Amino acid sequence: MLTIHVADAVSLAGHKDVRAVVVDAGLIVEMGPYDAMTAARPQARVRTWPGLLVPGLRHPQAVDLLESAYHPDPREADELGTEPLTGDALAALELDDKRLGGSARRGLQRMLGHGVTAVTGPFSRPPVRTAVARSGLRVREPVPVRATEGVTLDPLRILPLSALLDGGLSVGAPADFAVFDVPVDEPPAQALRLHGAGTCVATVLGGRLVYRRA
Repeated sequence: MLTIHVADAVSLAGHKDVRAVVVDAGLIVEMGPYDAMTAARPQARVRTWPGLLVPGLRHPQAVDLLESAYHPDPREADELGTEPLTGDALAALELDDKRLGGSARRGLQRMLGHGVTAVTGPFSRPPVRTAVARSGLRVREPVPVRATEGVTLDPLRILPLSALLDGGLSVGAPADFAVFDVPVDEPPAQALRLHGAGTCVATVLGGRLVYRRA
């Protein structure tokens, strides 16, 4: 469906007047000022988001998050909490393939909620590979990352924004992007570093709205 995504600002160098990204058939077909884009396509669905629209992020810790961590089911929150379990807490669980696959699906959904549209592989465990393939997330080659204490769902705590952007915003490119509710009067890298990827309000992957904040 022809859709126009409108944000307070779009991270596009040299084009401060761009606030709208037009998507059709999974691709970006045009970008420009809100009034011009909506006037040219009155039949399009318009989705309006607060904050900054940027290319989707690539998560460099995806293998560890999906294969060496457990993402509790909401029904397990009273017993296990809501954060990924690793180390001794993970070792105490009995994870068969079914349970691991469910954990991977929940982990992927939480990544989408942090503006992630691509993950670095490779994935060795079949339930995880299946979950990743079904999610539609792009799979990229691994990249070197600095050592961190444990794993995190927020890729901005691992690498700077410039090292996490998976592709760019351009006409003809796949419509993979995210919107973060951060101040738009600050440089994008600074705003996202200070406020984190948990400020994500929407993630679009291949033109599909795969996450929106409730």
